[in-house]
Amino acid sequence: MLDLSLCNELLAGEGLSLREQCQVAKSLGYIGLELAPSTLGEAPHLLGDAARAEIRATVVESGLRVTGLHWLLSGYPDLSITDPARQAETADILLALIGLCADLGGRVMVHGSPNQRKRPEGMGNAALRDHLAEFFAPVAAEAARKGITYCIEPLSPAETEVINTVAEGAALADAVGKSAFRTMIDISAAGLTEPPVARLLREWVPTGMIGHIHANDTNRGAPGTGDDPFPEIVAALRDSGWSQPVGVEPFRTVIDARVTAAIAAATLRACERAVA
Repeated sequence: MLDLSLCNELLAGEGLSLREQCQVAKSLGYIGLELAPSTLGEAPHLLGDAARAEIRATVVESGLRVTGLHWLLSGYPDLSITDPARQAETADILLALIGLCADLGGRVMVHGSPNQRKRPEGMGNAALRDHLAEFFAPVAAEAARKGITYCIEPLSPAETEVINTVAEGAALADAVGKSAFRTMIDISAAGLTEPPVARLLREWVPTGMIGHIHANDTNRGAPGTGDDPFPEIVAALRDSGWSQPVGVEPFRTVIDARVTAAIAAATLRACERAVA
């Protein structure tokens, strides 16, 4: 059975406290929360030890765990991993967020944040890969030191022109050269960019380059709210041997965030039964 972790930003966006978010996730059968740092405060990388301990205790006392962090730079609109003038500050904050993830008990970080990864004018693909590899090398080293898997997330061309395919993400991971730095598969983005996702999972999961999976529909809703073939996708996850948590990450709601999370969990469980 898949371990499902619920991305928390839709619940937080509706004003639910962290404890209330946990209660919703637990009631629906999720094993944890995948946190967006921006939901933890204006400067989450600066949270003190007491605040970090309180967040972790709230989740654990609810019978869940923090599986990791995603949307790492969504609360930092002025940062950039590609602009040389802003890379140093960005790296400092990412290093601090790695510490936050470890302190909360998380084991995976997903680097999406399309607005903070714009291609420098005139920079070709090979040069861009080398530019990013140099930037991420110390980030990957710190992730390894903290026991974190740090994943660059391929996103659709509608969101960014920097890392759109799993192959591009894997090539960057190869260039970084640290086992803690990998790529991942976001089912919505992959379904828009390089379908079918089931084939992609079967091809890439066995390589060891995939550090995380996000489950969502190409309509940007939860699994079960669109037309994506989730029975085939779940079968591919099973057949490829995926054994880590799957983060459920819808970007829009049906009725409200709780109902959306319920639809996702029910859909994925029904798909598991169908392919068993």
